Amino acid sequence: MHEQRICLIGGSGFIGSYIAERLAEQEAELTIATRNRDRHKAALIVLPKTEVVSTNVHHPLALQQLLAGHDAVISMVGILHGSRKDFERAHVELLDKIIDSCHKQGIRRIVHISALGANPHGPSDYQQTKGIAEQHLRDSALDWTILRPSVVFGRGDSFLTLFAGLLDKLPFLPLAGAHTRFAPIWADDLARAVLACLSKPESIGQSLDLTGPRSYSLAELVTYVGRLRGTQRPLIALPQNLAMLQAGLMELLPGPTLMSRDNVRSLAIDNISPHPFPSDLLGFSPTPLEVVAPQYLGQDEFNLVLSAYRREAAR
Repeated sequence: MHEQRICLIGGSGFIGSYIAERLAEQEAELTIATRNRDRHKAALIVLPKTEVVSTNVHHPLALQQLLAGHDAVISMVGILHGSRKDFERAHVELLDKIIDSCHKQGIRRIVHISALGANPHGPSDYQQTKGIAEQHLRDSALDWTILRPSVVFGRGDSFLTLFAGLLDKLPFLPLAGAHTRFAPIWADDLARAVLACLSKPESIGQSLDLTGPRSYSLAELVTYVGRLRGTQRPLIALPQNLAMLQAGLMELLPGPTLMSRDNVRSLAIDNISPHPFPSDLLGFSPTPLEVVAPQYLGQDEFNLVLSAYRREAAR
């Protein structure tokens, strides 16, 4: 790997932790930007040669100071809920600031994690702003690589784990986008892709769709999670109008939003790719969902066993 000092922007979350661990194995010096260092430092500062920095990456001067002295940037900021202005700020405006700071600090290399389905003309604000950001990066004159994963799974995810929690609690599950297809990719395979791109100059100027070896409808994925958990529930496929009504009501509930109307719009198109996984370029093939998911969702997963013991003890 040529770039030895790397800054991860948006790297303190689920995907970032996998990427940071892979880069740390290669003895890269990492700077991970976060809004709340105390929240994430326990999991990240244990990595060798890793510094977790509290900063406001939306502030141009703070961003330039953060990037000073680095060889490469990995950009992965993304939000799933919010207003159009929120999406533009997180996906487009921030990437524009990163591009500008890279130019000012003499940084050429950037790997940007976008999303499969990103399209300036897509049905949702999420997809549109992700697509606009990709266009800006392609026009930046930097040495860019764009990674476009389908939905990402793995221990700590907010996708399969979300449905596992809902199936644990609900007697049945109303499901928006039940027939929408996904090709889930393991978070560690996404991290390996980042590492490979930083090591391979031929990845510069490439947009790579990253998908798992199989595609599934959302209903098939939720059914599979139910089998793993031993909590299979009836699924009710919602038509678009009812899905939008349900999402609108969920947006009004206190706490984190589980489903928004913009999410429902994203579900209007399949989250799969006509292109095969770029194994020849990246040097590996993607891991099947069925190999990984039972390790953190299955009935024999340690926390589930512990919970069962507790329920039994309280009987």
